[in-house]
Parts: sequence; C-alpha cells; structure tokens
Amino acid sequence: MTINETTADLDVLFQPYQLRELTLRNRIVVSPMATYSAEDGFVTDWHVQHIGKLAAGGAGLVFVEQSSVNTQGRITHGCLGIWKDDHVEGLRRLTRLIASLGAASAIQIAHSGRKGASQRPWEGGSPLGDADIAARGEGPWEICAPSSIAFDTGCQSPTEMSHAAIDQVVEDYRAAFIRARDAGFDVCELHCAHGYLMHSFLSPLGNQRQDEYGGDRAGRMKLPLRIAAAMRDVWPDHLPCFVRISSVDGMGVGWQLEDSVAYAVELKKLGIDMIDCSSGGFKLPAENNLVARTTGFQLPFSERIRHEAGLPTMGVGLIRTGEQAAIALQDGRADLIALGRELLWNPNWPMQIATEHDEANGWKLMPPQYGWWLRRRKAQQGK
Repeated sequence: MTINETTADLDVLFQPYQLRELTLRNRIVVSPMATYSAEDGFVTDWHVQHIGKLAAGGAGLVFVEQSSVNTQGRITHGCLGIWKDDHVEGLRRLTRLIASLGAASAIQIAHSGRKGASQRPWEGGSPLGDADIAARGEGPWEICAPSSIAFDTGCQSPTEMSHAAIDQVVEDYRAAFIRARDAGFDVCELHCAHGYLMHSFLSPLGNQRQDEYGGDRAGRMKLPLRIAAAMRDVWPDHLPCFVRISSVDGMGVGWQLEDSVAYAVELKKLGIDMIDCSSGGFKLPAENNLVARTTGFQLPFSERIRHEAGLPTMGVGLIRTGEQAAIALQDGRADLIALGRELLWNPNWPMQIATEHDEANGWKLMPPQYGWWLRRRKAQQGK
C-alpha cells in the first residue's frame, strides 16, 4: 500500500475517541504483545515495568498481553494467566498503573488451541520435549482443537474437542471475562486470530468437524460467537468489547475477507464494539502466503470490514510513522491505530510525535515527572 505522507493531518491522531462511555485520549493503541514472562500465569515485576513504560509513552489505550483462559490454553509455560481468581490481584496492579498514567486499559483473552505446549520464541518456538524438561523442567501438555489436525509436521496432534469440552471452555472464558472485569480493565478483547483455538474453529483449514460446530461458515462461527456473547453478557454495559480476527488466512485459501465481514456483522448484533483486524496464523503453501508485509498491509482488511459491516475497526501492521497512522484514519481505513514492535523500540513514540507536531498539547501527554525536565532540556537545546 502506498501512503502519501505529505497529506497527513496529525491532529486526527490525537483526537479523543469514544466507545460507549469510555473516552480514549487519542487514537493510538498499544497492541497486545506476548512476552512469555509470567510465573504460573502470575504477573511479575517484568510486566509492571513493561506495561508502565508503554503506558507512560502517551497512547490512548494500552493492552496487557494475551492471557490464557486455562492451563491447557497456554502457548508456553511463561504465558500470562487469567484462569484462577488469584491472578486478579496482579492484573489489578497493571490496570491501576495504566490509569495513573492517563491511559485506558485492555486485556486480550485467548486459548492457544493446537499451538500450545510450545517453547518460548527465543528458546526455538518448537513443541516442548525432553530437552526442555532437562533444561528448565518444562514439559508438554495435552492440547486440543476443533479437529485432530496437527499445526505442522512434527507438532503434537491435538485432541478433537467433545461437546463437553466445548461447554467447559465456554465456562472457562466466561470466568476469565469476569476476572478481567474484577481486575478493572476498561476493554476486553476476545482473541480469534493467529491460528489459536477460536481462529481454528472459524477456518476450514483447522475445522473439519461434521457436527453443529463445523461444516459451513455458520457452523464454524458458532463457538466463537457463543463466547463473544458470553463476553458481552458479563462485561459492563458502559464499557466496550473488542474481537481480534485474522481477516484472511492467506491468498485464496481458507478463511477469506468476505467471511470476516459476515462474522463482523454477527458480532455487531451481539453488541461487540470494535474489530481488531490482523491476518494469518496457519502454515500455508508458498503460493497461498499473505501479501508482502509492506507499510499498512492489513489496512485494506480493516477498511472493508469497517464499511461493509458498519463496525469500527482497529488497524495494525507495520505502521511506523505518525503520518502513516494519520492517513489511515483520515482515509477511513480504521478508527484506531495499534502499534506493537515500534513501541517496543520507542515506547515514547506517541508523545514524541505529539510534541513534534503540536508542542503545547504534546507536553500534556507526558507525565510531569518527565515533562518538567524535558521541557527545560528542549529550551536549553534551542539556545
């Protein structure tokens, strides 16, 4: 996608945005980014400094990373958890911290499905095995999916979920949503992307069931819609619910953009407030891989879902400059812009863009503990 950055009006990036009774101070979102640094699912000092650093940077909405609904739904042994009441206290510490820095807080809730029982990415990202037990005492566990199809060659074959298992995971999600509410989050997001359990139910590449949870698109949507309805049912009426989707599996294969539009229409009926538009997550033949990962490569998905489903969308994917983000908003391709790795590199990206664009208002995004000194630093540099 080509973006003419010279036409960008950065003011749009820093306009408040309202969802139900929640007002975000601007349109910039810290995307949920798994750091695999929890201990038995619990928040650690790592999460406090990581989230605090990101929240202090000036974004309007800050996501806490993907959090697992049960122990089976972890990706790795280091996944953040929300499967027991004891997890709430640590998560509440994060919501208080985010609020104290002027941002709204969000959490993404997920089940790994057939991508579970894996090493952390920097340990190889492969299925757990004997070497992991010997090195770290971290062995594999039984994983589940809509159908007994391994994610890739050499991966564990998941157990096909029974009706009883499906009913149980619905209750696990419901309990997780309630815990997220009790922890004080402003936004709750259901993760239906990237090859994890909900995405595997949606896509014909992962779901080959012959019962009411498989078959045609309506059948494959049944469980994700059931869980989205549970989220909306327990989440406070005055606060918004998001759903992250893989807008397409790949080029001409599996779940496609028209499916995402149809899914978004059904989610809108349930009261879901925003679609978080990502893509991919399955192993595909080379000829079916996604389009080249260029600037804003997922924005066309967000734009079409936004216009055809009539539901606000969040755009994400290789958006690196304020101008790129502003153009996407101006052109009606998204309502919010989420950044991930760009904010890991520069957590002060929002307030840096703001101060460079509109210095007087930009300083307002900065915590006074920083701003008091940095305004004087700038004055000294100007002499």
